[in-house]
Amino acid sequence: MSGTTPKGPQLAVLPTAAENEAPSTVQVLQPSGWPMPKGYANGMAADGRIVVTGGVIGWDAEERLADGFVGQVGQTLRNIAAILAEAGARPEHLVRLTWYVVDMDEYMANLKELGKIYRTIFGAHYPAMALVQVVRLVEKAARVEIEATAVVPR
Repeated sequence: MSGTTPKGPQLAVLPTAAENEAPSTVQVLQPSGWPMPKGYANGMAADGRIVVTGGVIGWDAEERLADGFVGQVGQTLRNIAAILAEAGARPEHLVRLTWYVVDMDEYMANLKELGKIYRTIFGAHYPAMALVQVVRLVEKAARVEIEATAVVPR
């Protein structure tokens, strides 16, 4: 074995808690030299109890879908926050969101408004995210479905 240094990007681990908060077990993984992503993280690391949602859509307790794509995203994020709360989790415990949309152009056309809604519900915590366009969702009128993974500190 030689004593060479491996090539490739170095990894920076960025804590997510503010200085006046208790340290979080969730860390943002940002390889050095990579551009900072906007609205998501390249990777996350966390220690604790895993909380996973199913595919969540933008309907209320009576299974009425919110109006339009933006309305459904807002309701979906509120639904995820409610599920997390049931497990004692908060938005800052999120480590991954997977978005399924039926129209990528609809998503791209509403980025500014989606960002505002996201920050209102989840704050400025951006976990690793994936965005996938699908042909349709189980509920035909649904425009978006999101799966969430959180890790709650022990």
